[in-house]
Amino acid sequence: MVKTLAFSVIIIAIAAILLAVKLILKRNGKFSSFHIHDSKAMRDRGIHCVIDQDREQRKRKNAVSEKSKR
Repeated sequence: MVKTLAFSVIIIAIAAILLAVKLILKRNGKFSSFHIHDSKAMRDRGIHCVIDQDREQRKRKNAVSEKSKR
């Protein structure tokens, strides 16, 4: 049991160190953002995150319903 626990702790420590290599070695190192709206390539293709798409659809739906009331 102790061997398994020690082995698990060592594996987790190695994984944490490998994940933090960029943070440790670069001066202002940080993890890059994985959000779609932060990616220039996605914006160039016109791809938005689902929250932005939902917001746009709600605005369109409200605009259409207000026009139909008139």
